[in-house]
Amino acid sequence: MEQSAQILLVSPERAARSLPWIGSENGWQLETASSAWEALELVRSGAGPDLIVLDVVQGESEGLHPLRWIRRVRPDLPVLVLANSDDPNQKLEALRLGAQDYLVRPLQSQQLETAIQRALFYYTENAESEIVTDEIEQIGEEMFFVAASPTMRKLRAQAELLSQVSAPVFILGENGSGKELAARLIHKLSVRSGFRFLKLDCSTLPGDALESELFGATNGNGRTKPGKLELCHRGTLLLDEITEMPLSLQPKLLHVLQDGYFVRQGSDRRIEVDVRILAASQVNIDQALAERKLREDLYYRLSTFTVHVPALRQRKEEIPLLLSHFMNQLAKRYSLPCRIISAAALKACQQHSWPGNLRELEKFVKRYLVMGDGGPGLDALDRDGDMAFWNAYLPPTTLPRQWERRGTGPREMVIEAPEPSPSGLKSLIQSVKGEAERNAIASALEQAGWNRKAAARQLKVSYRTLLYKIEQYHMSPPTTQFSGYGQGKSLRERDVHKGIENTRSWQSGKSS
Repeated sequence: MEQSAQILLVSPERAARSLPWIGSENGWQLETASSAWEALELVRSGAGPDLIVLDVVQGESEGLHPLRWIRRVRPDLPVLVLANSDDPNQKLEALRLGAQDYLVRPLQSQQLETAIQRALFYYTENAESEIVTDEIEQIGEEMFFVAASPTMRKLRAQAELLSQVSAPVFILGENGSGKELAARLIHKLSVRSGFRFLKLDCSTLPGDALESELFGATNGNGRTKPGKLELCHRGTLLLDEITEMPLSLQPKLLHVLQDGYFVRQGSDRRIEVDVRILAASQVNIDQALAERKLREDLYYRLSTFTVHVPALRQRKEEIPLLLSHFMNQLAKRYSLPCRIISAAALKACQQHSWPGNLRELEKFVKRYLVMGDGGPGLDALDRDGDMAFWNAYLPPTTLPRQWERRGTGPREMVIEAPEPSPSGLKSLIQSVKGEAERNAIASALEQAGWNRKAAARQLKVSYRTLLYKIEQYHMSPPTTQFSGYGQGKSLRERDVHKGIENTRSWQSGKSS
């Protein structure tokens, strides 16, 4: 194979592709590709190559992603990584993903040629390298995917399978369970990982604004603002809370899914897009279809594949790992030393039902980072002590109605961390205060059935102050209460939006 080997050099830099690294005197044929997308087409064509040299440009965090699908599509294909810096973490990741060698510029004389000869000589069809999947997989800045339980390992395997196709996927799960993480994992493992991943929450914008965000808009001066469909060309777009998309907009999205193009409002130009659509929802889909909140034809188009993200209470074996990871992450963010998660705190965490899932767990760790076991209720964790513990560390709206006793043994985690920073502590305390205020307002509104005047009286603040706080914290009444995949209750309270508009009008009049 060495005398007639076909080498594919993948590099976005034109100068790198023109350098005479690989000469014809070796009997090798050199092909070049400027992107991972172009390289995938060459690999899938079946005509070659025999070896790939992957040039990782400095500053590109996605540079190693092509290794994943190369190893999946052609596990017998050797890959050499060419990098600008000797980053030990990047080198370890490259070798973990199956690279045969990791070369660093500037290259010594004949270094690349020797590495190619070695890879071609020693690599055979029986030398497949196993792609290792760690329990915690980083999928973005401060975003990670944990697969330490059977259900999450199954979800990880599903994501890897789904990454090989470009069909839509419907992701279901409770609020805060990690639907966006599953979507980002599918994107990261796919060939589209070299392009954009964007998220659009359909529940936060009215119909006209949502259409503008999705398809773009043309202003009075004729200038065009591209929408997320155009910005995500060849990438992935997550439509979160898809059941909140107005019915008038759903046929337009269906048209894009079917035909791959759209015509922007106010224009007659046809815009072709190649976007993978992922949809997510926390509501019961059967109920959404029955209430005509989601068109059946759009649902069947989006649900080519369906993925369920389990709630945290269904994967409690991951709680110690999640606590440790959140503690390290938050301590680094706020420049504080990590705390030891005591056996009593860990036991309480394993017994809690976590209705807020990962978001609730992260809030708990944030409070524990500041307060430790200094709150009441940890001296003797009887039933009353449990409630005191959660009153000290968790938002009032997330207190469990009953405790599950499963006999999970306590365990301590000792973690080292950097020295504390006064500015970091101040920032964290301000964050905790803001969350406490928001939780108090949310609790009062919930108890008052979202009667804002009654909630203002309960909180002992003026009605106008409460309206301002509702807008400040972007609060709105829940449209759906999720309680598993087969149940749901529609609340449909829209009155708060009028209050917010009144607040905006009052603020506008005050400023003028």
